[in-house]
Amino acid sequence: MGGTALSGALWLGLLWAGSGAGGSCQGKCCQGRDATCVGEGWRAGGGYGTCYCDEGCLRAGDCCHDHGQACPAIPCVVGEWSHWSGCAEQCHPGLRIRRRYVQQEPKNGGEPCPALEEKAGCLEYLTYQGEDCGHEHVPAFITTSEYAKERKRRAASSLWPSDKEAPGYCVEFRTESLSQHCALETRPYARWMQYLREGHTVCVACQPPAMSTATQRCSGDGHNAHGDKILHWEAIGNSQCQGTWKKIRQLEHCSCPLVHSFIFT
Repeated sequence: MGGTALSGALWLGLLWAGSGAGGSCQGKCCQGRDATCVGEGWRAGGGYGTCYCDEGCLRAGDCCHDHGQACPAIPCVVGEWSHWSGCAEQCHPGLRIRRRYVQQEPKNGGEPCPALEEKAGCLEYLTYQGEDCGHEHVPAFITTSEYAKERKRRAASSLWPSDKEAPGYCVEFRTESLSQHCALETRPYARWMQYLREGHTVCVACQPPAMSTATQRCSGDGHNAHGDKILHWEAIGNSQCQGTWKKIRQLEHCSCPLVHSFIFT
């Protein structure tokens, strides 16, 4: 009895080994779902019969037994992000864009490519001729503090005034009200708006080039406003995300948590 079982196991093992010619994926790795990319042999999930060597076999579960070795999964590879573009239009709230490009397409069911484009709100206070247009904006326009890194790079170019002359400052506000559109925002470049909450203290940094060269202040910062005065703000990138706040104090540097840190833009 034991000898019969052993003979059967040996026969199955020889059949598996001998099935390579009929059920092998060597040289048969096909893109997508291809019904002609077929073999006859052991399937990776068990069972003997028709098996496939295309990318679709991973989802269908009918790959040939050696698909994983003959057709290894190759993930998508993308390059570094480009620099952020400038605003689409000077002196008006708009969007900036950065992109990255595919260096290696995914193969054999490898990890798909991530997002290749990101957007974020922005507002620039200088025309292409270098004229200041900050006085046109009455409410405080804000965006995530992450934009500060990019703006420093842009300020270093010859088109922007040097930020060495004006170090900037920070204003603390207590958020009084905000529209429901802030919490509902799910676009990747605007998710920072979800962290705006009524009653929270937020820090908003005033930095060049949002700072007026004449007054050395940012539009909408509540300068000379008493603590009970209601001030208005609007999020760049979603004009429906807006609300009110009251000024608490002005400081040299911001010290709020990152999710409650913003910049005048």
